[in-house]
Amino acid sequence: MDYEHKAKAVADCLMSYRRDESGWKVCRKSNDVVVSWRPSSEFPGNVYKGEGIVSGSPEDVWECLKPVPNGLRVKWDSNVKKFELLEQIKEDISICRTVTPSAAMGIIAPRDFVDVILVKQYEDGSISSNATNVIHPSCPPHPGYVRGFNHACGCICIPISGEPRKTEVSSFFQTDLGGLLPRSVVDSFFPSSMTEFYSNLAKAVKSLKDI
Repeated sequence: MDYEHKAKAVADCLMSYRRDESGWKVCRKSNDVVVSWRPSSEFPGNVYKGEGIVSGSPEDVWECLKPVPNGLRVKWDSNVKKFELLEQIKEDISICRTVTPSAAMGIIAPRDFVDVILVKQYEDGSISSNATNVIHPSCPPHPGYVRGFNHACGCICIPISGEPRKTEVSSFFQTDLGGLLPRSVVDSFFPSSMTEFYSNLAKAVKSLKDI
């Protein structure tokens, strides 16, 4: 599998989502985030977009978000129980396994996901993580976990001109959770979990500043 090509295609895909404003429908708003959705073109589900402003420099926000083993993400993101590096392809491309806990009062069993992840920096100072599902020989499905599949997803930290202590965070999730879950459970899970994601991210960045 050409992991490098696949990773770069994801970054292009997320950038196209960011630029294309058409078809998004707002499904949830909070103080931290506006969550929108539209049908995915990659699988029979939805792609969800989160947009919010986080109090903290892009560097601090990225420190909380960056996809690395033993990073801060596992500590504050309630949807990430474990994050493992399977293979480092290049300095900016890795294959990782993410384990998620049970959710929706136990209706959603623990999952694991194997993704190629590209970290990309842009000329405007934005930095992004871009991920999609891959097969890796070292990580077949594990007993006790439902294997889920992320389609083009990730987070983008965007500097705000004149506001060095604030960061715009765009996130995109389109995940096939696998298993035989009712559609209503899936459709309610993502907007609420993304709202929680932004709230917890804001708290994590604040605690980083308080150290």
